[in-house]
Amino acid sequence: MKALTWHGPRDVRVEDVPDPRLRFPTDAIISVTSSGICGSDLHLYEVLAPFLHPGDVLGHEPMGIVEETGSAVTGLRAGDRVVVPFNIACGHCWMCRRGLHAQCETTQVRDQGSGAALFGYTELYGRVPGGQAEYLRVPQAQFGPIKVPHGPPDERFVYLSDVLPTAWQAVEYADIPPGGSVAVIGLGPIGQLSARVAAHRGARVFGVDLVPERLAMAERHGVEVFDVSDDVVAQLRDRTDGRGPDSVIDAVGMEAHGSPVTELAQKVVRSLPDAIARPLMNRVGVDRLSALYLCVDLVRRGGTISLSGVYGGMADPLPMLALFDKGVRIAMGQAHVRRWIDDLMPLVQDDSDPLGVFDLTTHRLPLSEAPRGYDLFQRKADGAIKVLLHPGATGD
Repeated sequence: MKALTWHGPRDVRVEDVPDPRLRFPTDAIISVTSSGICGSDLHLYEVLAPFLHPGDVLGHEPMGIVEETGSAVTGLRAGDRVVVPFNIACGHCWMCRRGLHAQCETTQVRDQGSGAALFGYTELYGRVPGGQAEYLRVPQAQFGPIKVPHGPPDERFVYLSDVLPTAWQAVEYADIPPGGSVAVIGLGPIGQLSARVAAHRGARVFGVDLVPERLAMAERHGVEVFDVSDDVVAQLRDRTDGRGPDSVIDAVGMEAHGSPVTELAQKVVRSLPDAIARPLMNRVGVDRLSALYLCVDLVRRGGTISLSGVYGGMADPLPMLALFDKGVRIAMGQAHVRRWIDDLMPLVQDDSDPLGVFDLTTHRLPLSEAPRGYDLFQRKADGAIKVLLHPGATGD
């Protein structure tokens, strides 16, 4: 089959790889019809090279059609249409029974000290082949895949794999008071949908970014937008009686703009041999923290910061004095995808499209053009906000 494989920083290629096969009774095989390029995929493209191997298959936002199932998978059959959550969870362990699917004890990557295994996301998370491919082996298929009806286009459902549950959890963790306000820092896919979810739930939403196309998209959905290059802290305090927003969502993460020294450090770490780079990634701060610092400045005293952007350093310097003095609460973590599906499914099936899932994708490409999709998304070129890959599309 064809799949997108990693070969080095900014070097991804569509290659022939072996077709996946059932390995365990709880496996399923799906033919992939759509697979998103995620903002966290750019961390693989740029930063997390020490934990990748040439030939690793990328991608963790797939949906498709079930081809075959293992003997222990009783809830699926060939021909079912499914969305596959990015985290691999069993559904029955201590963590899963409490809705903490991203910490599944059955698939935890204990040798790396990590939570549940993820599709297509480095040795840190199990090195499970990903979904930017024609076919995908789905472990724990007795629980993970989400059945959706045939008929509507993939874009109605594909974001249930990651983007929508991550956005929903970001808003949940933000703990916005009734009638309160939230600032969303970073208006990529997660930020866009976080803003829409918060607005749908009654919050006043401020969106902060520096890319005109992202600001324009958020504004279409009723978000009050601000260019981060302006004095956004003063502007938002003016809009909130001098206090700042009740809550702030960081939808940026480790690759925020505005941290030239740390950007250089990331480049240095990427250039080192893996045996040297891995300990550095694990023990020192290699994140660009300008977005997080902005969150701390923006949030009102006694407010909440919700982190949905991915950070990778183990010893990043945090502004602890400011956080403590302001009495700020911080909530974070990988999205527990299955936990939020019952909340989200009625919204994505609503023909009025209350969360605007049909106004997120900016580029639809065949799998053969995936390297171009990564390049566009990384450079924020050609108005790229969300790129969907279609393995069965003309051109493959």
